[in-house]
Amino acid sequence: MNRSSLAAPLALLAGALLLAGCARHDHAAMHAMHHGGMMTPAAPTAPTQMSASVPVLPSGYQKVASPPDAKVYFINLRNGSTVSNPVKVVFGLSGMGVAPAGVEKAGTGHHHLLVDVAAVDANAPLPANDQFRHFGLGQTETSVELKPGTHTLQLLVADQNHIPHHPVVMSERITITVK
Repeated sequence: MNRSSLAAPLALLAGALLLAGCARHDHAAMHAMHHGGMMTPAAPTAPTQMSASVPVLPSGYQKVASPPDAKVYFINLRNGSTVSNPVKVVFGLSGMGVAPAGVEKAGTGHHHLLVDVAAVDANAPLPANDQFRHFGLGQTETSVELKPGTHTLQLLVADQNHIPHHPVVMSERITITVK
């Protein structure tokens, strides 16, 4: 068979494969292969240990209720992401609003970025340090410098006094690698 006599059968075969779904292309997989490897989903990161949230603290402080549909999440990062410094982190929030620390307004809170945190007390003010980064001005994104290597990140929304809501509004805990 010559080249021109193969063209028609090959076109029919390609059309059949396309209709069968075998010839679809996966842009993400093609992008990953182009950049040196197969794209495989990262294993889930172990969740943060969280104490049981109570609506009223022993001191009598009534915790701020979170809306039932409230969710916080990372917009630009995924579990298994490899990034470079400075690491840009964009916070997503749905079902509630953002208000600066010190502002008491129903249905709102402000962001905290947890870096390499394994456990959180849901009934105490969050500490302010390199592991518990506060965004009390109402910021919805940041850029952070992290040492090269593997880190866990998690977002947590807290009330005007940096105490997690009841129930707690916390993102998935993800693992990233900083080059």
